[in-house]
Amino acid sequence: MKRLKENFNKPHILIVGAGIIGKFNAMELAELGYQITIADTALDKNSSSAALGLLMGNMYQKRNGRSWLLRKQSLELWPKWIKLLQEFNKELHIEKPLIKLTTNDEKFEQLKKFVNENTHQGLEIIEKESLFIKNINETFQTKNIKGIISRKDGRIDPLLLLDTINVYLKNKKIKIVKEEIIKIKKSNKQWIATSRNNNEIKSDAIILCNSLNALNLIGAKTHKIQLKPVLGQAIELFIDEKKVNFLSLPKHFNINGKNLIPLSKNTIIIGSTDEYHDKPEEKFFEKLTDFLENKPEWLSKDKITRKWFGIRSRPEGEPSPIQKNLEEGLFLCTGFYKNGFLLAPTCSHWVASELKKYFL
Repeated sequence: MKRLKENFNKPHILIVGAGIIGKFNAMELAELGYQITIADTALDKNSSSAALGLLMGNMYQKRNGRSWLLRKQSLELWPKWIKLLQEFNKELHIEKPLIKLTTNDEKFEQLKKFVNENTHQGLEIIEKESLFIKNINETFQTKNIKGIISRKDGRIDPLLLLDTINVYLKNKKIKIVKEEIIKIKKSNKQWIATSRNNNEIKSDAIILCNSLNALNLIGAKTHKIQLKPVLGQAIELFIDEKKVNFLSLPKHFNINGKNLIPLSKNTIIIGSTDEYHDKPEEKFFEKLTDFLENKPEWLSKDKITRKWFGIRSRPEGEPSPIQKNLEEGLFLCTGFYKNGFLLAPTCSHWVASELKKYFL
């Protein structure tokens, strides 16, 4: 059996999973001086590469409980990480604001009430006369769009972020192993992870950030953890029509639960995370474009130029996400399903705090 030699001058942490959660953990722990190895077979083809990068925190309507606290903490932590990563790519930034729209009168009244109860937090009701509304109504051939805007929420380009983190990890000389971990065990106060290629990686602690696959390593029945697959998918459309100009629209917005991101005058992305499957259904186009009662003429299947999807995990029987200290030196971060990019900073902050207590 082969062994990957490690330097144990500092605690060595193995991170299983190279999505946004795994990579953020690697950054945080590298900044704290830990020795890091990341293991994943699909280093650049995981569900994070299929994300749209929307950071919807301040717009979250439930203002109490764990979910809100996690979002609030991440919103406070994101600027620190943007500043750090801009040293490696000055183009990286959060594009603000974020707009949430609906055609449902009852939901709009709920949004209005939410804004009025949370003043001085960058939330505003979008007036019917707004240029935003006018251009959206014209483009989508509707008359009843309405909603709110959050000046503190926005979007980060997911591929640019992941690429920038990769540069950071290379600069920090983080070891990356492109292998699947199939077994973990503890021996003499150290953890041993075995890959499918029969390599062993010894570490002082393991952080599992590999979504659904984490259950294969921990014994779901022993720890009583259940996850179900959630499909996030997106399509890119090219509309070569004079009456359509996507650049007249907000840079990113949500209509009745579907996310829209104009890329150019003729190109737009439509995405959503709401199917409990591990692959798109046959009627994926209809599901992604059902956000209006009457679709505009240009919104047709033959306009698709690209489509992609990613599998996320959602906890069953407990809140999302799962952040647990399973046993001494073994930590689980999974089940983010819709909020991986938003909550990545607060997850890595939690892991760093747990490791600090563990190594005291």
